[in-house]
Amino acid sequence: MIYDMQTLKNMYHNYSNINQKIMLEENSGNLVRIKRGLFSDDVRRDKYVIANVCCSPSYISFEYALSFYGIIPEAVSVITSAAFNKRKRKLYRSNGITLEYRDIPSNAFSYGIEIAKAENGMNYKIASKEKALCDEIYSKYPVRSIKDLKMMLFEDLRIDIDEIKAMDLNELVIHASLYSSNSLKILIKYIKKELM
Repeated sequence: MIYDMQTLKNMYHNYSNINQKIMLEENSGNLVRIKRGLFSDDVRRDKYVIANVCCSPSYISFEYALSFYGIIPEAVSVITSAAFNKRKRKLYRSNGITLEYRDIPSNAFSYGIEIAKAENGMNYKIASKEKALCDEIYSKYPVRSIKDLKMMLFEDLRIDIDEIKAMDLNELVIHASLYSSNSLKILIKYIKKELM
């Protein structure tokens, strides 16, 4: 479960020194400080929700979401999330989990986000397959041709072409059009020329 300071103050209202009680719970390992004012009693179980609330607004995306969906073959240990107006990448490390936040354009931010349920029963936000692919291509080095794009997709990211064909290609085109990115314009050309 994830707790903010107000929740902990309500939980420990019978204690004369609430801050000391919180510190004792931290020292005993019953609570883990995620960042100032935010705690968890099980970081591993709460990791997806923590990723959403540690830097808000955000949603899980990029290579972590692609791995989560089985689109890329590698397991990814860093939980990568999309945010906007942060101006730079942010990295948080806490008790065995690493969270990374990358900017995407605000025009593209709100689309293609799904709500999923974590092990703890809480909801968290994750990009759809199509949105995660667009976010990943946006964050990579720029491509100048369909040939370069295919190299990125099929050699660098090691995506199987059948995974892309299984996506909703119309949704992929809609999402890709929301970014001001030459690489995503080339993705749209590739989809329309070779996949549709």
